[in-house]
Amino acid sequence: MRNGFVKVAAVTPKIKVADTKYNGQLIRDLMEETTENGAKVIAFPELCITGYTCGDLFLQDYLLEEAKEELSKIVRKSETLDALFFVGVPYEVNGKLYNMAAAISRGDLLALIPKVYLPTYNEFYEGRYFASGKNVNEVIKFKNGEDVPVSTDIILQCLEMPKIKVSAEICEDVWTPNPPSIAHAMSGATIIANLSASDEITGKDMYRQQLISGQSARLICGYIYASAGDGESTGDVVYSAHNIIAENGSVLKEAKRFENETIYTEIDVEKLEEERRRMSTFEVNNTHKVVSFHLQKSNTSITRYVDPMPFVPSNQAFRDKRCEEILHIQAMGLKKRLEHTRCKSVVVGISGGLDSTLALLVSVKAFDLLGLPRKNIVAITMPGFGTTDRTYDNAVNLIQKLGAEFREISIVDSVNVHFRDIGQDPSVHDVTYENGQARERTQILMDVANKIGGLVIGTGDLSELALGWATYNGDHMSMYAVNASIPKTLVRYLVRYYADTCGDEGLKYTLLDILDTPVSPELLPPEEGQISQKTEDLVGPYELHDFFMYNILRCGFRPEKVYRLALIAFRGKYDSIFIKKWLKSFYRRFFAQQFKRSCLPDGPKVGSVAVSPRGDLRMPSDACSRIWLDEVENLEEA
Repeated sequence: MRNGFVKVAAVTPKIKVADTKYNGQLIRDLMEETTENGAKVIAFPELCITGYTCGDLFLQDYLLEEAKEELSKIVRKSETLDALFFVGVPYEVNGKLYNMAAAISRGDLLALIPKVYLPTYNEFYEGRYFASGKNVNEVIKFKNGEDVPVSTDIILQCLEMPKIKVSAEICEDVWTPNPPSIAHAMSGATIIANLSASDEITGKDMYRQQLISGQSARLICGYIYASAGDGESTGDVVYSAHNIIAENGSVLKEAKRFENETIYTEIDVEKLEEERRRMSTFEVNNTHKVVSFHLQKSNTSITRYVDPMPFVPSNQAFRDKRCEEILHIQAMGLKKRLEHTRCKSVVVGISGGLDSTLALLVSVKAFDLLGLPRKNIVAITMPGFGTTDRTYDNAVNLIQKLGAEFREISIVDSVNVHFRDIGQDPSVHDVTYENGQARERTQILMDVANKIGGLVIGTGDLSELALGWATYNGDHMSMYAVNASIPKTLVRYLVRYYADTCGDEGLKYTLLDILDTPVSPELLPPEEGQISQKTEDLVGPYELHDFFMYNILRCGFRPEKVYRLALIAFRGKYDSIFIKKWLKSFYRRFFAQQFKRSCLPDGPKVGSVAVSPRGDLRMPSDACSRIWLDEVENLEEA
């Protein structure tokens, strides 16, 4: 259970309706199997000891007594198993029969949780047999005399890992306007187990998946949905064993229907609690009784998918939709700024690289939305000591293809004069040599903007801002920064999407060549006409830094957890030494460069991670990185 991960399982036994002995033994076998596979929280379907489709047999005392006997055997079986189990059973309390979820661990029946909402419509007729568990709050004596609470308002909390807080609801409960899981989550439950017997009709699987993933998102919880399978498929209905495990809106694992499949994955309760702390509107209202249970601490192996590119959707159709949406958000932000300032022109510095290309594409889109001529976009290329023919040609072609006004202003003479004035030896290629060029370019853009009454459009992206890879009062500054919350890994896909959808083969060719060009500020002289200064050789791969940034800023993970997830996400591509090196670099740069982010220009937020000092990141410029760097230093290299 290291780093907050707990392995869970949703199980569908192929039961025999009303054969409690057969079902009980099958459940016990599966309890052993799932714990051998490392699961710690395990959910079985609704009424699985008897079968959900017993009909009027639920009126038979003998069936109920046999179900209770099998429940006792299941409880005894759990004595040697290190897990929390939820098993469906009919159980009588004070002359009323309830559809229950029995919570079992280490030889104890911890609680009986009744179903609240009983469907008695269409093919369902539970109200014929069962009473609603709403407002039930009882204590019963079980077989060996221990007191067992009977209530919906119960949380099972692990003493060894207190963030594992589990509650249960049963099938129809989650399909209603006011599911019990709402109160469970508000009382602190991080995992909801749903014991279900949901029959299958055309299209229901899609709604069921949306329902479970949506509920996990709404409640910021893990959700284990265990449903009945074909052992229940009697009479007029069929059950598909559509088991689902979701976490905060994402389906982590989903069973193949009609196969009675046991599914496993890990739920990150640490991340869930961090997310709830972050959300000031997540209301807490502790109304539940807490029942403790024990689990042995273990180093949970992670089998769930860890996305190496969390900012970029893997599905192309979804990615294309996301790209169109982001481009529109960027353009609408700029459109509003132009309308408010009554500016009819903008100035963009075009280097032939990805960031300035995206800034120009966004400017074009904003001008088209405003009905302004693209010639009012003054696109300036400013060749210097490191400019190559490839980037220069791409910059010129891009500007011409998009219909912006092309201007070329060399910075060579002005920078050499500046170097002479400050006593900088041009043969010394130090930080002054590089930053002098960046600041000269920004001065040109600002002064041209003053001259034409326009705004300077910033080109720097989110990844550069997180790393501080920007010259203070150079490319760091603008009048509106359209790329300020676009990570570098996403910039590439936005430009690619534009290339694929622009409908202009010449423009597409230029954009594709820009995409194929190494990322570089081009501040050092070329070598044999080729780019000599490659950014990722200096600061590390942007895909790694974007992964670090997402998991640190969005998820709030500590260095050891970020490192562990990176080893999984980039297995086979980067080794542990390489990942550790750049993780250390990220923390060092992120803390040291906050002063640059504290005075950023405005720019539109487009995703869940941003570093604007007015929005998402209120961080002191002089915060110390010591404890984070110490943990990175002590990481064990695999």
